[in-house]
Amino acid sequence: MIMLSTENLDEAIKFYIETLGMTLKFRDGAHFAALDGGSVTIALATAVDHPIPGKVVVGIKTTDVDAAAKAIEAGGGAIVKGPYDDAHERRAVVYDNNGNGLVFYSPLARK
Repeated sequence: MIMLSTENLDEAIKFYIETLGMTLKFRDGAHFAALDGGSVTIALATAVDHPIPGKVVVGIKTTDVDAAAKAIEAGGGAIVKGPYDDAHERRAVVYDNNGNGLVFYSPLARK
C-alpha cells in the first residue's frame, strides 16, 4: 500500500477515480480511503489518519507489527510511533535507515 496525504479527501478520491479510472475499495469517513491501483492499493489520508502527514508512506502488511518495529530499530531505522491499535488495525510508524516513512500494519480481529 502506498499512502498519500490529502487535505480534501473528496477531491482526492474524485481525481483518482475520474482521472486514473481507479475504483474505491474502502472509505472511512472524511479522513481515509483505499483505491484499487491494480497490484497496489493507493491510500488517501488526511492528517487525522495519515501516519506522517505531508509525506508519501509505504504501508507493509505483516503478521507481527511489534517484531517488525523492533527489527527496524535494530537495523538502524527509527520509531516514529511504536506499535499501537487504532480502530481497524495494529500499526507501527517508522523510518528506515534512509529516513523513508513506513507503516507496518495488521488487521485487528473483528468483534
